[in-house]
Amino acid sequence: PQPSADVTLDAPDIAENGALVPVALGARGPGVRRLLLLVEKNPNLLAAGFEPGEGFVPKIATRIKMAQSSKVWAIAMYADGRVLYASRDVAVTLGGCG
Repeated sequence: PQPSADVTLDAPDIAENGALVPVALGARGPGVRRLLLLVEKNPNLLAAGFEPGEGFVPKIATRIKMAQSSKVWAIAMYADGRVLYASRDVAVTLGGCG
């Protein structure tokens, strides 16, 4: 996996409630086959996975649970085999996976 500006990840610097952390992820360029959202310190690393169809603009907003402050990763997997990512640290004041 390579870091890339073609993958976007929007998340708050500080989440007051880990049970409802708003995030948005997306990817630019043709051939996006899969988008993954990972939370490094969660009991389950994979928070969400999406498989956009042809013609779908891969920009998704959702809410996730976070057990504690952690690094969050948005990963885009492309049809040509490229795997690109963006990451961000999110501080949680009240855990949501507990």
